[in-house]
Amino acid sequence: MEPNPYAPPQAPLLPPPLQPHSDAEALRREHINTEATIKTVGVLYYLGAFGMIVIGLSTLADSEGSPAHVMTGLFVLMGIAQFAAGYGLRRLRGWARYPTIIFSGIGLLGFPIGTLINGYILVKVLGKQGRFVMTPEYQDIIAATPHVKNKTSRAVWILLAVLLVVLAISIIFMISSSR
Repeated sequence: MEPNPYAPPQAPLLPPPLQPHSDAEALRREHINTEATIKTVGVLYYLGAFGMIVIGLSTLADSEGSPAHVMTGLFVLMGIAQFAAGYGLRRLRGWARYPTIIFSGIGLLGFPIGTLINGYILVKVLGKQGRFVMTPEYQDIIAATPHVKNKTSRAVWILLAVLLVVLAISIIFMISSSR
């Protein structure tokens, strides 16, 4: 029997249903909190770099002699290194793990708060998820899933604003008390 040319089509007219999550999207959602934590550590390193450079330059203006210049150079170099580490962390570059390990290792000596914070940073950067997040493969996943975003709560933004105000006040206090 010949097919009827006027019969309705036998194939489904609707496209197949979209899968809610592709593999890349599922991986991104699984690692988004680690990604956000590492990027936040990068911001903290930016703030630390700014503080180191300001302190280093203020010691240069306040004192004379070669020991002061050595300290100034040391603070400024550490600030630049910390800025570079923050840059790498913000962009999830694998090389940024090494300076982060060094700075966090030094930060472990700041018992008890520094030990807790830097221990957490080391766990995030050296852990399985942190190692994966800082690979070129994960960069491809980020490029394939630009619509996946981490939602930051209002409480975190308020806490960040309070931290920045306290940091600014303490820097102003340090500068004014050193004169």
